Amino acid sequence: MASPPDPSQDRHYLEQVIEQTRTAMRGLRQAKRLIGQVEGTGEGAQGMIRAAADGRGGLTGMRLDPRALRLDVATLGAEVTRAIQAAQDDAARRTAEIVDEAVGGVGALPEPLDETFVRGRVDAAARDLYSAEL
Repeated sequence: MASPPDPSQDRHYLEQVIEQTRTAMRGLRQAKRLIGQVEGTGEGAQGMIRAAADGRGGLTGMRLDPRALRLDVATLGAEVTRAIQAAQDDAARRTAEIVDEAVGGVGALPEPLDETFVRGRVDAAARDLYSAEL
């Protein structure tokens, strides 16, 4: 943890932390919106089968070229599965890129102040109050 701010700078420090937190939250909200727009794609059977998946990996689309129906059942099933998995993998990769960028912004936040910091400030305020009354 970085050294705590000087007591005279507490307000300024707090304002900085609040602004950094707001910036990070804006980044996370933007990431959530972008993840909602992710569409991963995948294909199987040499392009005769195409699948699409959203940022959470849910299947959002499937297109089968009529020629794909000429495949035997086992091959058709395997190729459909391959297309879906490829679409989900593509969506996961895109989502991970968005999350990594968002987390990079959150990483800029200062370390949280622990209870010893708060206790020190309370003790200092109590000493100041006591000495002011003398």
